Amino acid sequence: MKNMDIPRLKQIVGENNVKDDPADLFIYGSDASVHRAMPWVIVRPEKTSQVQGLMKFADEERIPVITRGSGSGMCGQTVPSHGGITLDMKGMNRILEINPPDVYCRVQPGVVDDDLNHALKPHGVFYPPTPASSRTATIGGEIGNNASGVRSVKYGATRDSVLGLKIVLPGGKLMSFGTRTRVEATGYQLHKLIVGSEGTLGVVVEATLKFVPIPKFRCLGLANFDRLEDAGHAVADIMAGGITPSMLELVDNVAIKAVNKTMNLGLPDVDAVLLYESDGMVKEAVDYEINVMKQMCAKHNGTGLQSSYDAKERAKIFMGRKKLFPALSKFSELHASTSLADDMAVPYSKMAETARKIHDVAKRHNIIMTAYGHCGSGCMHTKILMETSKQSQWNSARKAVDEIYEYVRSINGTTSAEHGIGISKASAFKAEKADSLELMRSIKRAFDPNNILNPGKMMDAPDDWVTATDLRYMVDA
Repeated sequence: MKNMDIPRLKQIVGENNVKDDPADLFIYGSDASVHRAMPWVIVRPEKTSQVQGLMKFADEERIPVITRGSGSGMCGQTVPSHGGITLDMKGMNRILEINPPDVYCRVQPGVVDDDLNHALKPHGVFYPPTPASSRTATIGGEIGNNASGVRSVKYGATRDSVLGLKIVLPGGKLMSFGTRTRVEATGYQLHKLIVGSEGTLGVVVEATLKFVPIPKFRCLGLANFDRLEDAGHAVADIMAGGITPSMLELVDNVAIKAVNKTMNLGLPDVDAVLLYESDGMVKEAVDYEINVMKQMCAKHNGTGLQSSYDAKERAKIFMGRKKLFPALSKFSELHASTSLADDMAVPYSKMAETARKIHDVAKRHNIIMTAYGHCGSGCMHTKILMETSKQSQWNSARKAVDEIYEYVRSINGTTSAEHGIGISKASAFKAEKADSLELMRSIKRAFDPNNILNPGKMMDAPDDWVTATDLRYMVDA
């Protein structure tokens, strides 16, 4: 640990906004990934000028700075693998402006997604990316990872909703990128570059976001499939069928067993369940899209087809998917749910093949894997369920992850659809982006010449994610 000038930090951000107690450092040393590494100090700024002062100090002293929201990332993006300052942005949590006539809002990065949508609701609008972690995820974290959620198939990811950003560069300079208008034709779209950069280029201190009207009508449907491949083929046909679902979600048998065990939902013991939704301002249009999706499911042997406009019925239908992530941790007393190869995206025509491949790879390596997710966006989520105390299981997981990502690249898929790269997916990311890695590093140097912003992540992370940091689990030799 470098000898930190704690009094200088307190002078910049205030006495109560600096923490170096070992207990606090331990808490901030991990996120929702498998990784852990200790920061040297935690700083929580409350205003932009404090961020500027901190970044000037850190750049002068060559101290790493890791920007953090709520720590819900699954790939180790906010794990301080090189030590340094963890910059906790939750102190900058104000909604600065809601402008219905011009269809945008301005927020600080520490605003929680659900809190923003609660403030927007009286205006009849919502901010659409809404990841599953929206109760805790901050807007800054969503920008860093280009987050998305169940309705990304219709409304897009975070990058599609960002109109402009204010960021602080190393050295303390404040920059404004983008605009408050819906279109911008000139120059490099630097605000779009910041989205998905995982805190490696600058510190976001303000975001201008567009919102959309809350639909008057929303209908959710469900279909059961005895073969995972049939569900995958239904997805491909729906997405090629000339309609735009607002949600299209796949849940496999492993996930069904997990939610039935934890919540006693009584879901049918089938190979897969497909959830499909349409929303809009005109009921007839919603009816049309729902009927098309029902027909596509029936064409591919979908059974038990049902749908509802009723909010309570929709909540009941969607409950298994909504609670899936925590339910997986209860799949077995022996197995923990880990996020590793967990959010690749593949072409629609390869969804069925990918789902089966995931299960085949898991079986061959003696681990359990799920295949579920935002299939309308081509996003296939997985979780690896394994006995984390056994080194042999980590070795198997490493082999399975490598094999799955090699397959994903072979079918023109991509490493991450929404959870980012961080540490866990760096090797697969580098293999996918081999032609552009040096260009990315050149861009990084232009923004951050002294490499203080989240060093050792993405294209600069170690190839072996198992040994890149300490693991959050006790592993037997």
